[in-house]
Amino acid sequence: MGNDTIMVTGATGVLGREVLERARRTGRPVRALTRRAEVPGEAGVAWYTGDLTTGAGLDEALAGVRTVIHCASDIRHFKNDVPGFQHLLEAGKRAGVEHVVNISIVGVDEIPYPYYRVKLEGERLLAASGIGWTNLRATQFPALLDLAFGVLSKLPVVLVPSGTDCQPVDPGEVADRLVELALGAPAGRVPDFAGPAVHPAAGLAKDWLRAADKRRAVLPVHVPGRIGAAWRAGHLTAPAHASGTRTWEQYLTERVTP
Repeated sequence: MGNDTIMVTGATGVLGREVLERARRTGRPVRALTRRAEVPGEAGVAWYTGDLTTGAGLDEALAGVRTVIHCASDIRHFKNDVPGFQHLLEAGKRAGVEHVVNISIVGVDEIPYPYYRVKLEGERLLAASGIGWTNLRATQFPALLDLAFGVLSKLPVVLVPSGTDCQPVDPGEVADRLVELALGAPAGRVPDFAGPAVHPAAGLAKDWLRAADKRRAVLPVHVPGRIGAAWRAGHLTAPAHASGTRTWEQYLTERVTP
């Protein structure tokens, strides 16, 4: 079928590591992009150093690549995500990349949270890039909720947004879907990918506290403004697309229970 090299950006992140492992299993040539000069030594992966923020190293990394699975994102410095994606797309176009598969988040077009606005702008850049593209939106990863509850539980009372549901999805299952999409033809925006069950935020917090063996009260609080309204409207969830099978309870048993 000619060149079938797959490049994974953000290959050292929570999702990127899972995608990289699954891309390796396809038997196709696989590259991983990282900002660090020192890279892991996994067999079957060619590691490239490149900086999305400046564009440095991208032309070399993408030369001969057919498909990019774009997982790179910096939630702490997310203002860099849009110019970084622009650099990637421009370099991809120069290199003759045929297909970019992007991971986004359920609700980015409904929730005016700054990070979500950046993810939505990335979707728009991709659609206008002139490269074949596929965009998958997923719900929240359990590790993110785990981290949030770990911070919130340092207080005597765990505060959670009232009337807000979440639908945690296993990143390994999202990675399976991303690699499946990468092996196919560009498909535009595809159906969302959500976890198997919708949970009230207060219920998630109580489950986490029980698993972590911590005694705290959980207090739902009303979040004002458009963000709170969007959360209460259910825009964090996609119940019609509950494609995942691994549950929040399984995550807690494996990762949180002492």
